[in-house]
Amino acid sequence: MLEKTVLLLALVTQVLTLENGLLRTPPMGWLAWERFRCNIDCDHDPKNCISERLFMEMADRLAQDGWRDLGYVYINIDDCWIGGRDAKGHLQPDPKRFPHGIAFLADYAHSLGLKLGIYEDLGKMTCMGYPGTTLDKVELDAETFAEWKIDMLKLDGCFSTAKERAHGYPKMSAALNATGRPIAFACSWPAYEGGLPPKVNYTLIANICNLWRNYDDIQDSWKSVLSILDWFVKHQDILQPAAGPGHWNDPDMLLIGNFGLSFEESRAQMALWTVLAAPLFMSTDLRTISPQNIDILQNPLVIKINQDPLGIQGRRIFKSKSQIEVFRRPLSNGASALVFFSRRTDIPYRFHSSLLELNFPESKEYEGQNVFTGDVIRGLKSETNFTVIINPSGVVMWYLYPVRTQE
Repeated sequence: MLEKTVLLLALVTQVLTLENGLLRTPPMGWLAWERFRCNIDCDHDPKNCISERLFMEMADRLAQDGWRDLGYVYINIDDCWIGGRDAKGHLQPDPKRFPHGIAFLADYAHSLGLKLGIYEDLGKMTCMGYPGTTLDKVELDAETFAEWKIDMLKLDGCFSTAKERAHGYPKMSAALNATGRPIAFACSWPAYEGGLPPKVNYTLIANICNLWRNYDDIQDSWKSVLSILDWFVKHQDILQPAAGPGHWNDPDMLLIGNFGLSFEESRAQMALWTVLAAPLFMSTDLRTISPQNIDILQNPLVIKINQDPLGIQGRRIFKSKSQIEVFRRPLSNGASALVFFSRRTDIPYRFHSSLLELNFPESKEYEGQNVFTGDVIRGLKSETNFTVIINPSGVVMWYLYPVRTQE
C-alpha cells in the first residue's frame, strides 16, 4: 500500500519540474565529505575542520592551480555546517566555524570564477544530526539559499519517510525554480528507495533533479569503488537511458589523492567514472595532493570525454573469463571512448581483440589516442586485431574517431 501511495504522490507532483537549464554536461568540482567528513574540531585541527577557512583555501587552490580552467568550478559544502535556525526559522551556519556567513563564502567563490554548493537533508535532521529541512521549511530554505547566492543544493534523505521524500523532492525542485536563481539540484532520493523501479521512476526524477545518487556512499577503498561499479553495470539497462544533458546518475565522489587507491586504481576510477558520464567531484586535500594524482585528475582528454555534449552514458560491452572488461561511451561526431579494465590482481594481461569483435561497424578506419600515455593511434581498421596490455586493477583508455570508410 505504501509503494502505491508513493507512486501516486510522484504522479501528482509531476508538474513540479525542474526546468532550470543547468548542467548540460556532468558537473565538476570539489566536495568536502569523503576527505574531511564531519570534522568540527577547529580548536585542535583548524586546517582540516569544516569551516570557512577550509572552503576558502580549497577555492584558492581551484582557482590558482588550474582546476577551474579545466571545468572544476563547483566548491561544495557537505554536512555539519549548520549552527541552527533563528527565531524566524531561517537556517544559520555555525557562528564559530563560519563567522562571516555563507553569503560571504558564495561571494568569495564567485570572485574567483567558482560556484558554491551547499548541503541539507529532507528530514528532521541531517545524517550527522544537524537541523534538516522538513516539508514546512522547504520554501523558506530554498529562499535562504537563493539569498545567499548558492549555485547547487545537495539534498540528502536521512530521517525521512518514503512519503515525505515523494512530496519533498519535487517540492524543493519547484521552490528552487521559484526563487529565480539558477540552483542546480542534487538529489539523494533514488538511493533511499533502493535505486531501482518500481520504487524509483527515473523519468520522473530526471524532471525534478539535475543529478542524483543511486546507490551506497563511496568509501576510501578499491572494494567500495568496485561495489559501486558492479551495481551500475548490473543495472545499466535501467540507468543508462536515465542520464543525459541536465540529469545525471551519480556514482559518488572521486577518491583520487586520498589514501585508499593505488596509482592504477586511481586511473581506473577516473576512466570508469568518465565513461559513465558521472559528475567529477574530487574529495581530497588540494593543498597537499601529489603531482601524480593531479595529472590523473587534470588529464585534458579525459575531461573532454567526460564533458562530451551528447551526454550519453557509457556501458560495459564485453566481459571475458580472464577478468577483462570493456566499456564504451558514444561521443560527438561519431567518436567513442573505450576503457579496457582489468580486475586481475596478478600481473599485466595481454588482451587481444578487434573493434569488429567489440561491435564497431564493419569497414571503418579509426584514429585516436591512448588517453593516459598520449600515444597516437592511426590506421586502426575495424577488422584489425590489436593487443592492449592492462595492469592489474588498471585500465587502458582510448579515444577513437572514424576517419574514412574503406573502399
